Amino acid sequence: MENSLYQLAEIEISYRPKFKAMERPQIDSSDKAYHALVNNWSQDRINLIEEFKIILLNRRNRGLGIVNISQGGMSQTMADPKIIFAVALKACASGIILSHNHPSGDPAPSDADIKLTRKLSEVGALLDIKVLDHIILCSDGYFSFLDKIML
Repeated sequence: MENSLYQLAEIEISYRPKFKAMERPQIDSSDKAYHALVNNWSQDRINLIEEFKIILLNRRNRGLGIVNISQGGMSQTMADPKIIFAVALKACASGIILSHNHPSGDPAPSDADIKLTRKLSEVGALLDIKVLDHIILCSDGYFSFLDKIML
């Protein structure tokens, strides 16, 4: 019984990209980020439930991937900083673009959206992972924190 106290699970970290570095899309504007997101968002759910996703980027703003962080109800979803940055660290991302949708059709950020963006930017700065933007999507448009100089 005493030996079982010292038995721990082995943790292994790996990342297997499917594309060569130069084949990855460069996402260097809110418009490119929006189009990458909308093409990877279920159009059946964008007006129904709120979801939170991140785009992982390398130092040259080339996309490493899009990760589904959470799925919620019609008016909110959870964006856990531990999960967001664990994923970013595992992929060796240098930057991330935050995103979530507003099923209401109004892309304007709420006070909670603004507070979350600031909090995640601060955490990212500590880890040397830059939060480059936060895109709020709707089926017919988006809001960019970077474009509105809120980031």
